[in-house]
Amino acid sequence: MKRAFVTRRNVMMAAGAVLLSGCSIIPKGGETPTAGTPTPEPSATALPQDENLHRVALLVPLSGQNGEVGQSIANATTMAILDTEASNLRITTYDTAEGPQAAAQRAIADGNRLILGPLLGSNVVSVRAEAAPANVPIISFSNDATVAGPGVFVMGHIPEQSIARSVEYARDNGADSFAILAPDGDYGTRAEASLRSALSEHGGNLVASESYARSNTSIVSAAGRLKQRGGFDTILIADGGTNSIRGAEAVKSAGLRILGTERWSGDSALLRSSAMRGALFSTVSDARYAGFVRSYQERFGGQPYRVATLGYDAVLLTLRAAREWRFGRPFPSDVLFQSGGFDGIDGAFRFERNGVVQRAMEVRRVANGDVEVVSAAPSGF
Repeated sequence: MKRAFVTRRNVMMAAGAVLLSGCSIIPKGGETPTAGTPTPEPSATALPQDENLHRVALLVPLSGQNGEVGQSIANATTMAILDTEASNLRITTYDTAEGPQAAAQRAIADGNRLILGPLLGSNVVSVRAEAAPANVPIISFSNDATVAGPGVFVMGHIPEQSIARSVEYARDNGADSFAILAPDGDYGTRAEASLRSALSEHGGNLVASESYARSNTSIVSAAGRLKQRGGFDTILIADGGTNSIRGAEAVKSAGLRILGTERWSGDSALLRSSAMRGALFSTVSDARYAGFVRSYQERFGGQPYRVATLGYDAVLLTLRAAREWRFGRPFPSDVLFQSGGFDGIDGAFRFERNGVVQRAMEVRRVANGDVEVVSAAPSGF
């Protein structure tokens, strides 16, 4: 690729932008259009006419509750552009905190042919309402597989896949009878459905299930009921580290296998808990993450959020698709379905025909003050 020369050397971290000759990442703002108004014409700040650049919109929150997360993703897309010296993309950032549908509306009006984002699965419906009529595909950073569909690809770290990988490993190592301890709500429901699906595929029996409200006493009580019932050799605790520790302390018994989800990744509290010693969970490989963090800190001076790698990998994915993407034409979505998949900071991944990402995951065991990989992630498909 041609070298992308930096024409404005200061990286505008507050807005997540860096201007390049032939390739740019530009923040966009603007007032939220009222409901029912027609798609607006490009505003006075509309992008210049591009003949040799693919226009790509990045839809993330740059303000509000998730502003720091969105900014971290935006910074990571800047890193990917700089690292690859890409000269054929114009990435423009739109703040979904001002309203996801309004952000998508402006992105479409500006002529973007691909949307990276939004971050939240709950925003996908609003974004799709604008993108679908314009034939603009969406590659969302959400981990909610239920929002995927025609023109919508989900590339987050899917909890269901983490559970399936752990169950497969546990079954290969003697696990037979399973129980689940899961929080009330959508995440817990999805976790139990995933466990049942994994057991249907790999064998084993689900013999007990308890749900709880997310409070100290509720999870301890639910775990106590499971322990009293007994009859299982493996339990899935489908929650983050703090609640998982409380649940493990209440249900722990000799020989009991404890499984977790991808939410355990990077949680140092797990490493200090004796009840969690030997527990298993699956997630994407961290083999390249340390290098990503160092590079991010050198450029932006802070620690990235773990999901920032999705922004980096989304740019790599877009650049791969650009080999078959003619300027001014719709994004070639069929490229995303190649069976060999892609490689990124988080390892190998590919998209299934339903739009859900399939990721290569490793199995980790919680050790004394550390985690160890007991089954490496596949290097490809």
